[in-house]
Amino acid sequence: MDFLIKAAQLILSLSILIILHEFGHFIPARLFKTKVEKFYLFFNWPKALIRANRKNGKWKFSWFSNSKDLKEEQDEEATEWGIGMLPLGGYVKIAGMVDESMDTDQLAQPAQPWEFRSKPAWQRLIIMIGGVTVNLVLGIFIYICLMYAYGEEELKPQDLKAGLSVHPYLEKYGLQSGDNILSVNGEAITNVSEINNTIMLRDGRALLVKHADGTQEKIDLPEGVEYELFREGAFPAFGLRHRSVDVKEVTPGKAAQKAGLKKGDRILSIEGNKVEFYDDIQRSFHAYKNKKAHFDVLRGKDTLSLKAKVSPEGMIGFAVVIDGYVDSSAIHQKYYGFGTSIGKGVDKGLHTLSDYTAQLKFLFTKKGASSIGGFGSIGNMFPPVWDWQQFWMTTALISIILAFMNILPIPALDGGHVVFLIYEMITGRQAPQKVLEYAQYAGFILLMSLVIYANANDIIRLIFK
Repeated sequence: MDFLIKAAQLILSLSILIILHEFGHFIPARLFKTKVEKFYLFFNWPKALIRANRKNGKWKFSWFSNSKDLKEEQDEEATEWGIGMLPLGGYVKIAGMVDESMDTDQLAQPAQPWEFRSKPAWQRLIIMIGGVTVNLVLGIFIYICLMYAYGEEELKPQDLKAGLSVHPYLEKYGLQSGDNILSVNGEAITNVSEINNTIMLRDGRALLVKHADGTQEKIDLPEGVEYELFREGAFPAFGLRHRSVDVKEVTPGKAAQKAGLKKGDRILSIEGNKVEFYDDIQRSFHAYKNKKAHFDVLRGKDTLSLKAKVSPEGMIGFAVVIDGYVDSSAIHQKYYGFGTSIGKGVDKGLHTLSDYTAQLKFLFTKKGASSIGGFGSIGNMFPPVWDWQQFWMTTALISIILAFMNILPIPALDGGHVVFLIYEMITGRQAPQKVLEYAQYAGFILLMSLVIYANANDIIRLIFK
């Protein structure tokens, strides 16, 4: 059931974003009197799930059919609308343009005034950036609406009684669980949730730390610490603490199962160190990476002593029940008026775009390449229950990601077309049609390879998790 709920949210979210993205191309194309031959959600290969054509002012619908000669089937100026069977995006087919349909027969004929290639370069540029613009504006608009409708959670570090959960890798820099981060790079922390992004993506290095004993200390993290944390799997580096140490799930085939750990067990101590918070487990097992660790568990009324081989990542393969945080009372919901919501929503959208751009640097590492995910990873961004606030929050994030990805200068993406148009505007010469065709082929092959690779990573993670 969790899978179906996530899948339904993913399909709905992508359908909304794809349709609006394509309207971002469609509307300026029609404004500039450019013929749009097709408008499709998903690709109509091998067939269209449904098609709608207009002939003599009347609509005709067909199921599981291939496109035929438009001159015979619909009015000359009409657009064919449809839903394809291959859910890998969507497209608008604009007359006289080299696109993903690779319809070169039309391009072999003399250019017509209603075709894309006959329009001024500035009009073609507006048509091409229309989809990206819609996705970016839509993401920001959704954030504005969410800020107005739901506000946002506020959690100031000085309100935490138990302090933060700190990944044990950061102990080498003088940080440990129970500490509070009061400021980063001289700016006071107003929301604990921003600490991770500030350090990982915004070059946050100078920390003002309040330790559990009340003393304060300035700690400077070294350059490149974000790569260390990423490589070691030490992220999120900071979080809220929770006491629950009851085992929720034991991963089949992993060390925990082999040691005899079972669902419902409560971990009492590891190598003699008492376990009070979940981060105590994380810290203790991290200290025994690639070694065997002894730990005591409570099962019913019995106390058992178990032993397991700890992985290089500092884990043995189990999940615990999360039933709330120690400092949950410190979390406050802050609401905004309409005017303030606009500023907050714009700020949220721009920070989301900036953070997503910044995290791409991790892709160029060995671990980053293997972390690329496909539809499975995107689907897991949605909660296992239908929550409209989370649905729209995730949709806004995906919309901004799509805006960024589509503007990349890769042929077959909007950004690839923009590059050739900018070249034309600078030089005054259009790129040869053959160059555009070959670039489109190369870009399509590259994109399909990335899609296959990303989804293969999802499958491998699912099998070997």
